[in-house]
Amino acid sequence: MEGDTLNGIDMSKLYDGIIIGGGPAGLSAAIYLARAKYRVLVIEKEKMGGQITITSEVVNYPGVPETDGRRLTENMRQQAEFFGAEFMMADVKELNPDGDVKKVVTDKGIFETLGIVLATGASPRKIGFEGEIKYQGRGVAYCATCDGEFFTGLDVFVLGGGFAAAEESVFLTKYAKKVTVIVREEDFTCAAAVAEQVKNHPGIEVHYQTEIVEAGGESTLQYAMFRNNETGETWRYEPPAGKSFGIFVFAGYAPATGLFKEFLELNEDGYLVTDMNQKTSKDGIYGAGDICVKNLRQVVTAVSDGAVAATSLEKYLSGMYEKLQLPEREISTPERRKPTDVPKQESAETGGFLTEEMKQQLVPVFERLEKDVVLKFYTDDSPISREVEEFAGEMKDLSPHIRCEVNPEGAEKIELPAICICSGDGTYLGTAFHGVPGGHEFNSFIIAIYNAAGPGQAIDEGLLDRIRNIRREIRIQTVISLSCTMCPELVMAVQRIALENPNVEADIYDMAYFPYLKDKYQIMSVPCMIVNEKDVYFGKKSVEEILGFLEN
Repeated sequence: MEGDTLNGIDMSKLYDGIIIGGGPAGLSAAIYLARAKYRVLVIEKEKMGGQITITSEVVNYPGVPETDGRRLTENMRQQAEFFGAEFMMADVKELNPDGDVKKVVTDKGIFETLGIVLATGASPRKIGFEGEIKYQGRGVAYCATCDGEFFTGLDVFVLGGGFAAAEESVFLTKYAKKVTVIVREEDFTCAAAVAEQVKNHPGIEVHYQTEIVEAGGESTLQYAMFRNNETGETWRYEPPAGKSFGIFVFAGYAPATGLFKEFLELNEDGYLVTDMNQKTSKDGIYGAGDICVKNLRQVVTAVSDGAVAATSLEKYLSGMYEKLQLPEREISTPERRKPTDVPKQESAETGGFLTEEMKQQLVPVFERLEKDVVLKFYTDDSPISREVEEFAGEMKDLSPHIRCEVNPEGAEKIELPAICICSGDGTYLGTAFHGVPGGHEFNSFIIAIYNAAGPGQAIDEGLLDRIRNIRREIRIQTVISLSCTMCPELVMAVQRIALENPNVEADIYDMAYFPYLKDKYQIMSVPCMIVNEKDVYFGKKSVEEILGFLEN
């Protein structure tokens, strides 16, 4: 029976399978395992859907003529949830792969499982040319969707000859004055049809058998050196006087295998070695998606890997149930509705910010609130302020624990527009969103309310002590784009620190409405974090990483 302890195993706490990673591979595995009536938990660190969510156009997924990454993966998530899969946003710190019952250690607790599917994906790989690290965020970028707009009217170089480089170089022509693609090989290494789009595009120039040697300047990029490896000739690019330029690096991906590299077999490039059944070198552990050794890294192959990994794990679980004499589970899906196609646009039918579906998804979150919070909306006569006021109207009736006030006293101290999160008595809790937190940041905003009103997300006690021991006053300005999938991790970490310590204030800015920040801090990539209007950091950061900066 569920809840009994059998052979020392508490069935109420045991998962049959834990999937680490919520991209297409992990979601596919969740669908297959949950449909087979196993208890499944999907753990994702950043955002369900993975990196494909930043892809605005997906046209090569069989049976789906046209969609986008967010829509495709959200439909997958709904499908897995319909079959009973559970989901959690957490950071996996450690795996204990030994024994019949394996442990997954996260920042939200320790979870036990009979089997694991690793679908942790990969992140953009750095090339290592001189100046790459120094100018990251100040001209060197890795995500065209997140950062392309920063280079409007400027020249842009794309480094790479694979699928991502080809696809993103075409995307960048929406913004750049000219796109120059630097390919090390004699030709592109992606499908000919994709490469032809680049070769035939009037706004793109391609240099083959060429690589970057160095990039430099002062506060932003002012030159780049390139070498033709066939002739040995070097050439230098400099933008027009008073201008900068961009370098987008698409040199493949580095597999996220750090969590298990000490006990699972990897190849010489660091990719996870699996057999034809997606089994790793340890029993009960399977791999899927971009972390695995494979010839093609696409959504369709990730989904295939997830399905194979799950069905292989099913056979393993059947053997474990027999070995441990465990009873069959009774997995039910009460009150679950069949998944519905996610709209391509997230706007409500009324033209507002919250669809009825989004409001329904907020109900179980807001039902758990323990304290009252006040959202203070400060506005002026700007167009974005009018949007903020409209957003206030949509938020005011969502929970009896949330009170919305538009333009109360105190506006003279706030950069407008702003949404300030306050306690029930109106005391400012140190977190403000400047602009409407839409797109990828809506979840960050809701989580900030959840953390302010309780019970809040679990957090490591050691980290909590470090946060509360900050004695000096700190202001953190976080500059983001609503289309950036890397921004929410930084936003959630910064706001958590501010909510836990009255000495820290966190201001989150939508770059689209605060261009002066871009000029003041020479920002050419998001997310960007500025500490006390002096120290500038780029890229996503965890609470622990941010504390490392603040404690120095």
